[in-house]
Amino acid sequence: MTTRVETLEFQAEARQLLRLMVHSIYSDKDVFLRELISNASDALDKLRLASLTEQELRVDTTDLHIDLEVDRDARTLTVRDNGIGMSREDVVNLIGTIARSGTAELLRSLSEARAAGDTTASADLIGQFGVGFYATFMVADRVSLVTQRAGERTGTRWESDGEGSYTIEDVPDAPRGTAVTVHLKAEDAEDRLFDYTADHKIREIVKKYSDFIAWPIRMAVERPAPLPDADADADADADADADADAAGESVAATTIEIETLNSRKALWARPRDEVDQAEYNELYRHLSHDWSDPLEVVQMKGEGTFEYEALLFIPSRAPLDLYTRDARRGVQLYVKRVFIMDDCEALLPNYLRFVKGVVDARDLSLNISREILQQDRRIQQVRRRLVRKVLATVRNLLENEAEKYRTFWSEFGAAVKEGLLDAAEDSEAILEIISAASTHDPEQTTTLRGYVERMKEGQTEIYYMTGDSRATIENSPHMEAFAARGYEVLILTDPVDEVWVERVGRFDDKVLQSVAKGQVDLDTEDDRKKTEAEREQQRTDFAALLTWMGERLRDEVKEVRLSSRLTTSPACVVGDTFDMTPALERMYRSMGQPVPAAKRILELNPTHPLVAGLRRAHEQDTESAALTETTDLLYDLALLAEGGDLRDPSRFTRLLAGRLASAL
Repeated sequence: MTTRVETLEFQAEARQLLRLMVHSIYSDKDVFLRELISNASDALDKLRLASLTEQELRVDTTDLHIDLEVDRDARTLTVRDNGIGMSREDVVNLIGTIARSGTAELLRSLSEARAAGDTTASADLIGQFGVGFYATFMVADRVSLVTQRAGERTGTRWESDGEGSYTIEDVPDAPRGTAVTVHLKAEDAEDRLFDYTADHKIREIVKKYSDFIAWPIRMAVERPAPLPDADADADADADADADADAAGESVAATTIEIETLNSRKALWARPRDEVDQAEYNELYRHLSHDWSDPLEVVQMKGEGTFEYEALLFIPSRAPLDLYTRDARRGVQLYVKRVFIMDDCEALLPNYLRFVKGVVDARDLSLNISREILQQDRRIQQVRRRLVRKVLATVRNLLENEAEKYRTFWSEFGAAVKEGLLDAAEDSEAILEIISAASTHDPEQTTTLRGYVERMKEGQTEIYYMTGDSRATIENSPHMEAFAARGYEVLILTDPVDEVWVERVGRFDDKVLQSVAKGQVDLDTEDDRKKTEAEREQQRTDFAALLTWMGERLRDEVKEVRLSSRLTTSPACVVGDTFDMTPALERMYRSMGQPVPAAKRILELNPTHPLVAGLRRAHEQDTESAALTETTDLLYDLALLAEGGDLRDPSRFTRLLAGRLASAL
């Protein structure tokens, strides 16, 4: 048989990553072994599943395990599994390249962490991007891998020193599974490079990171040979010693035993009071590849017609891919502790995609597909219970652990609000845990419930405004009357806020009302009686100007009217009650959805000197160029005040410069 041997170059980004791995300083290089064991465990899970669902695959799964093999003389550590293995193509695709989104962000983050001397942050990034195999080059001069995929006859050998290229060749007699051999660098205490051939060090790492792995992690360990019975075996020992001396050999003082290093306990099946938080933390890290501890642990058990156990984790920080289209879900599905699938979309809705964990069901088929899961009534029932439990846990944080809740909401609040768009059945529970900035407090956020409890007597609407930032909203002309009258306004700055407030519409029978839409009248009955005559006079005085401006700006606005929301600004642009906001229009267009532009309403402040001056100028000469130019400038200024786009920036600049010059 001809053996194919190739020398290939790493993908450019893979080379950059390797250099950073080798030359960066990490506080804990032990991560390399954790990642290799995790990969081996995944390979065993996949083989078990394949043996149950692929009838043509005839493999022995009675002794699936992970072996750690040490050669102290050669200074190598081998992690060997008899799992699913890889084909030659798999090896090239999975190890020779990094074919996942976010690589550039990883490289940037690693570089920044290294430059800042932040060793903890840089180590965190290894697992976050799923590139754990590359961590071997932190401790290795060379790494070799031999693998054969189950069902195939030819294996593959891969080898590299991490300097930019690798060799790959066929191996006719490779056993099924994968063996990764790490040719270790010399021990260096100053660089925290330990002796990874030492039994005690290997045990320490396995106990710390991999004790919960379902498969046995085995290692050959030297034990002192048992002492022989002095009377019964004296003659036999003398003969054996004589034979050994004659052969020039020393008498063996040790014996080799195979030891299982991990407890293999499924944490989700154990009562919570029997599990240390540290054990939960390590399971979370294994599932999420996140080096920070989880914010909260959620454990539950379902009994009755459909039994299951669930152990979920709410992270303490958002993954970098949380808002990307290919963001990974975090829940694994097991059936009777047999791994079924990663990223089980049927178990939690998309807005809770950041939740990590395990659901172990008892009565599902082992070869169930994702498509069948979506329709399975039992899984839908589990999903509803998981959602209720997660949202109830967040509400408990809100009510009893304020600091944890603030962390949760700052990291995941925008994602949770997506549930108001696509999970109507959860809306009520989601609305109870929403918090937002408001004019009530410059530092602390408020819940909707808290807002309602502070509403003024007679107030029937929850006022809000959306925008890019708190500063933009607080300085908006739309806020003037509300600030002057002491009405609290919610400050919503997440892009999703533009959508959910329109979709939901109400909370606790109170209408969610944008301060930038519709008519605003904050006067009491007594106020209206006192000012009715003045208002009527203003409507009469400004009627002609409003009509003229409406005609002048007919291509831009649907109406020009007097405002009751302005106190210091001359004008603002508002939408009708059911109009789409400009920001929402832009959002839909950016997604390729055609949205017709809606004409808006220009409101004028009748008490502002500029508006009063416009009325006088209109009364004197309706054909005045200064009148038309000032009208156009006023409208453009109103657009700018709300963060909108000018119709003709160059004309605006020219007119404004001219008006300023004439005022000097």
